[in-house]
Amino acid sequence: MNPCRALLIVLALLGGLPAAAGDDAPPARLAVGVGKSLVVDSPVTLERISLANAEVAEAVAVNPREVLINGKAPGETSLILWQRGGGRVMYDVAVMQNPARVESARRQLSRELAGRNVTLAFENDTAFLRGTVPDLVSAERAAAIAGTLGKVINLLRVEVPPPEAQILLRVRFANVDRAASSELGANLLSTGALNTYGAVTTGQFTPPKIDVQGRTASFTLADALNLFLFRPDLNLGATIKALENRRLLEILAEPNVLASNGKEASFVAGGEFPFPTLQGGGAGLGAVTIQFREFGVRIHFRPTITPRGSIRLEVTPEVSSLDYSNGLVFQGFNIPALATRRAQTEVELEDGQSFVIAGLLDNRVTDSLSKIPGLANIPLLGKIFQSRSLTRNNTELMVLITPERVKPIPAGTTPPQVANPIEFLKGGARQAPRTPGANVTGPIPAPARQQTLPVEQLREEHKAAPTPSLPPVQFVPVPVVPPPTPPANPGLTPTSPENSGTGR
Repeated sequence: MNPCRALLIVLALLGGLPAAAGDDAPPARLAVGVGKSLVVDSPVTLERISLANAEVAEAVAVNPREVLINGKAPGETSLILWQRGGGRVMYDVAVMQNPARVESARRQLSRELAGRNVTLAFENDTAFLRGTVPDLVSAERAAAIAGTLGKVINLLRVEVPPPEAQILLRVRFANVDRAASSELGANLLSTGALNTYGAVTTGQFTPPKIDVQGRTASFTLADALNLFLFRPDLNLGATIKALENRRLLEILAEPNVLASNGKEASFVAGGEFPFPTLQGGGAGLGAVTIQFREFGVRIHFRPTITPRGSIRLEVTPEVSSLDYSNGLVFQGFNIPALATRRAQTEVELEDGQSFVIAGLLDNRVTDSLSKIPGLANIPLLGKIFQSRSLTRNNTELMVLITPERVKPIPAGTTPPQVANPIEFLKGGARQAPRTPGANVTGPIPAPARQQTLPVEQLREEHKAAPTPSLPPVQFVPVPVVPPPTPPANPGLTPTSPENSGTGR
């Protein structure tokens, strides 16, 4: 054996370095706590030191014969010391978590989850949580406490929660549309009175069309009239339009929509209408496709039961109808627009309370007056040469919403039936076909009910529902204006003297 190597072993046995200098000897083990330090003495001058994992521990050479080991994070690493003369010493350094911190975390767990069998074990820089907690919030708190020690493996199980509460949303839509219009005007025509042929009109209402052939004249009525007067002996006639129109429209819907706590639900009563959409890009440039857009009575809502026992509602009611007055004509097709009234809000109510939103009063008055200049200013007689159209519109919208907490109809109870005024088909089935019950098919085994669930499975079931989205935006193509027609004579251009009229 090398004399130097034998001397190192003897020194190690006498209390210096551990007997790990030999190539075949197992590495000595050093233990240090996180935030603590350890000094390694060497009887021989050291030339080099090496530490495998600098994130777990730190090795600092204090002097040629002393090395300071600082614990940084829980874990294990290797330390190698090269001594002058060719000797080499190896250590297994284990950085342990401070026992006081582990005990402090266990005390906090027992305080927050009193009476629960929750254990915390710390091994190899990892905290392991085991036990059963009442809900997901308690599991998150336990994981947060154990996270102060480092990496956490959450092995907790959660007691199966009771069924989610059901919220019934009773909605009442009321939309009343009132309109009244009055029209008054007159058109005068002459088929030869005072040797004159023609008509006097304001142009607001379609006048009669006069056709003169030689010394005779005839006329054609193009409008549905209220009064028509004609004197053949005077060859003089008049058409008078005096109309009054009243309209009353009421839309009423009372949907009942059911949703679970925190889940989204929607309702729509109406239809869909087609509209063309101009495609862009690629080979389909300029192609027109047909899409459909919903209209009618619609509501989106998401109820949430608060810790106070109240119901928080995110609700979006909407009433839409086809509006042909603001539509457009594309390639011979009349495409209507949509008249939409929508409100989006969030309110909080007690069980059974009601609120009214989207209350809207829309009052409009449209007055159109047409007159013939000069003649319309004659006192008394000037009214004959005037036409007036007056329209009044009044629209009222109300949305009444009432949330209620409900339970399902118990099994074995007769469900509610729709009352039929008369029998649909004589001799027909009175009930819809259904699967036979347990008395025919045999007893059905009860589903296995779990008492606890892993935290991951319960968290998957409680994923947040998507936010209610508004209807998509409608895109209607705009007709493309054709390019201007080129001049008839291709030899002339707009800037040539012949075409501009400046030539000699």
